[in-house]
Amino acid sequence: MCKDTGILYENAVALLARLIETPSFSREEEVTAGILFQFLSAHGVGGIRQSGNNVWAYNKHYDPAKSTVLLNSHHDTVRPNGGYTRDPFLPAVEQGRLYGLGSNDAGASVVSLCAAFLYFYEATDLAYNICLAITAEEEVSDKGGIESILPQIGPLEFAIVGEPTGMQMATAERGLVVLDCIARGKAGHAARNEGENAIYKALDDIAWIRGYRFPKVSPQLGEVKMSVTVIEAGSQHNVVPDECRFTVDIRVTDRYTNEEVVEIIRQNISGEVTPRSVRLKPSGIDHSHPAVQAGLALGLTTYGSPTTSDQALLDIPSMKMGPGDSARSHSADEFICLSEIHEGIKTYTALLSDLFKMKGSGLDAPDN
Repeated sequence: MCKDTGILYENAVALLARLIETPSFSREEEVTAGILFQFLSAHGVGGIRQSGNNVWAYNKHYDPAKSTVLLNSHHDTVRPNGGYTRDPFLPAVEQGRLYGLGSNDAGASVVSLCAAFLYFYEATDLAYNICLAITAEEEVSDKGGIESILPQIGPLEFAIVGEPTGMQMATAERGLVVLDCIARGKAGHAARNEGENAIYKALDDIAWIRGYRFPKVSPQLGEVKMSVTVIEAGSQHNVVPDECRFTVDIRVTDRYTNEEVVEIIRQNISGEVTPRSVRLKPSGIDHSHPAVQAGLALGLTTYGSPTTSDQALLDIPSMKMGPGDSARSHSADEFICLSEIHEGIKTYTALLSDLFKMKGSGLDAPDN
């Protein structure tokens, strides 16, 4: 197995170009799953598993007596927005940038993690097993992605989740709860001052949501953030509406569980409150964890991420880290700098090498 990070980089860029030119919208990732399976197979990886559009594999000398590190990212993308000025499926390189849909979120992480996995694949003295899992449906937080294969992967000790973070360590991540709320009134004729206006009731609830501050503040993530993002009521100008529906987007910190946040809101507004899901939980990793310590030793920094990823579905210590810039995600004319892929591979392999040495493996970190 090649351990030359230069060759691994070239293979990673070629793989990313193939992924860009192949549409892989959420729940429609069949072809890119096949590309990933073929790529790993062509580079000597055996025992590759696939379930749905999820592909995963283990290091060659997997030892069930050892703990397992999960390297995870997603190969699905959002649909291109209307602001694109170039073909989103044309992997064009210009001035050191590789353009294309999914290049930054999260194709660069996918191919960099694949390269890091190949770097260690044949090693016989790893302190941990490594499981590489490139999964589906992350962009829609659906159940056919990483969540569906965790029981098949087996016990995991911790995870690195590949998302664009500038290769810094997101050691905490907000959870996400979306609430569908209904304020109920009584219909009546607008001209005769009849009925109970559901819009006014909803406005009272929305005013509480806008003004409330959860008392417990996370050192890394700050306050719980609530935003009313959708509102719908009424059908005729002369009828007082008996129902007003609104949606609340809540980004939960590690100071609360999702269930606690929902209950606090129920106790303080008059409308009906229905969470779409409480699956996407706050997540993270303690700074004393060896993986974080290995990253700090390399000069990496830590921060709390305001966005939600598949990290929220992992009930193990985890950090989010990958090449690229989160601000480019879902943007028109998305791109990744080629230098960011090179740095991603180098940093992943160096961090894992140092981590393995902390646990007693004799591996040397790459020097190129």
